[in-house]
Amino acid sequence: MTTTEAPELRVDAQNNRNRILDVARDTFAARGLDAPMAAIARRAGVGVATLYRRFPTKESLIAEAFADKIEQCTSVIDDGLADPDPWHGFCMVVEQVCAMQAVDRGLTAALVTTFPDVSAFDAMRLKAERGFEVLAQRAKDAGRLRQDFEFDDLTMVLMANGGLITTSTEAALAASRRLVAFLLQSFRADRAEPLPPSTPLGLDNVIPRPQ
Repeated sequence: MTTTEAPELRVDAQNNRNRILDVARDTFAARGLDAPMAAIARRAGVGVATLYRRFPTKESLIAEAFADKIEQCTSVIDDGLADPDPWHGFCMVVEQVCAMQAVDRGLTAALVTTFPDVSAFDAMRLKAERGFEVLAQRAKDAGRLRQDFEFDDLTMVLMANGGLITTSTEAALAASRRLVAFLLQSFRADRAEPLPPSTPLGLDNVIPRPQ
């Protein structure tokens, strides 16, 4: 191997990695996390062995593919926490996260599934979760969010929003806005009426871990 060949190999490897990630993002957005690794490799123009050299597990590929989206969600929550009106901040976070999710079918599972083998990704997801819990408590303390709202209720919002099936991105966003508007009205403290008790969802059973 000559000294001029090594950089070319490194560039080629990086190009393969970037292409795999681009294809994975598009595939997960369109088909969800059940999309098989072999299909991603084929669309990226690489062998399955090459894909697994870059990403040893499907979880590691999902974590890399959705890292930017999770960071974006965390940034949205930080903006909500910075809002002097906690109810406005709460509504803004739910609206924006659901809008992101409406056009990316894989984001639902990425947001609510734990990936213990990918610690950095799980840490980002947990940071977003804890930030939202703080924001929700502030909205309750301000008397605007109903006191019986729980984090599992956000999970149900995400699952309902993720289940919208439409014919276009525009239709998905419009349907998401209307669904979220209905739900946010039901979350207001001044509209609160007794609800059935909540049940822990057991997310890894509701949304199976990707294989």
